[in-house]
Amino acid sequence: MKKRFIAGAVCPRCSEMDKIVMYEKDGINYRECVECGYEDEMPVAGLANEIPTRVNEKPAKPQVAEQVLNFVDPSKK
Repeated sequence: MKKRFIAGAVCPRCSEMDKIVMYEKDGINYRECVECGYEDEMPVAGLANEIPTRVNEKPAKPQVAEQVLNFVDPSKK
């Protein structure tokens, strides 16, 4: 059974930070505090909707009107 620390997690019993490990046993996820021994079944969170940002959204195509440009050679006047 491989236990992994959860960075930034706070124990609900002793309020110590970075003392919570998580592990899987018989297909169920558990969390445990290595400081005070608190242990419970870790709730499985559903997939949350990702907040739209400039990184995860496709950029919108700019709505630019087409313009025809005529180049004039100034030496031919």
